Amino acid sequence: MKYWLIAGALAAAAPVHAQIVKVDGSSTVYPITEAVAEEFQKMKRGAIKVTVGISGTGGGFKKFCRSETDVSDASRPISAKEMKACAEAGIKYIELPVAFDALTVVINPKNSWIKELKVEELKKMWEPVAQGKITHWNQVNPSWPNAPLKLFGPGADSGTFDYFTDAINGKEKSSRGDFTASEDDNVLVQGVSRDVNAIGYFGLAYYVENKDKLKAAPILNKGASKAVSPSLETVMDGSYQPLARPIFIYVSDKSMNKPEVREFIEFYLKHAPALVKEVGYVPLSAQHYAQALKNFSTKKLGTGFGGKNEVGIRVEELLVREGKL
Repeated sequence: MKYWLIAGALAAAAPVHAQIVKVDGSSTVYPITEAVAEEFQKMKRGAIKVTVGISGTGGGFKKFCRSETDVSDASRPISAKEMKACAEAGIKYIELPVAFDALTVVINPKNSWIKELKVEELKKMWEPVAQGKITHWNQVNPSWPNAPLKLFGPGADSGTFDYFTDAINGKEKSSRGDFTASEDDNVLVQGVSRDVNAIGYFGLAYYVENKDKLKAAPILNKGASKAVSPSLETVMDGSYQPLARPIFIYVSDKSMNKPEVREFIEFYLKHAPALVKEVGYVPLSAQHYAQALKNFSTKKLGTGFGGKNEVGIRVEELLVREGKL
């Protein structure tokens, strides 16, 4: 009851003709954009309203390419199919990396057998041929218990799902289908935190927020000598591989003509270093944000990826690549 009273009071206090910036997309990028939107709206004192939805990276791009949103949050680059949909609708865009994420593999705190996870073990759990066959922990590693393997992960509309399947299984969307899937990372947190036999994955911020309920598994990459845990430091020094990645916002060129959108994006890139860290992600360098701001102000259109994800891409290289539409 109190919530509705407060919400009603805030609505009454806001100007009747407040300008609106519409954002939707990735649940991974959501905490950053929501934090930026909150600070921006405070500064604008109700003159500009920013709405931030969570329909997954794929769902967000569908809306973006239909001109339903100004900005699309994305935890992976725009795909070839999405580029085609935008091109057919006459939507051009600017691609802006806003942070690094450490895609985090989480287990239940009572799990006593996982000290580290090899990339090969993750593949054995999640690859398509595992469906209906790899159903117990000891089938992945004989030293692990003969207990049911309960898998939790993002749904097929998620950019995190795309990135994980590419990095671990070698191909985007290549995954077993018999797992509990959700676009809402909080559902995955609850699932893993309540079952000792559960394992899942999502962005670093949701792990940081739920450290009291979950454990992060250190990852041993192919050819590496030791397993590495996800953290700000290990993402920055490049040792957390192959699950570290840049995450993005995409801005419609048509929306750039709106002063409220321009103002919001400039605020986003200038305040991202502090707010990204605050919500549990890893900021880009000052030089990266300066280049992103320059790309935005000069309207550098297109994607640096050309429709396909790249595991291990360097942000400085991406920001100066020629854009493709």
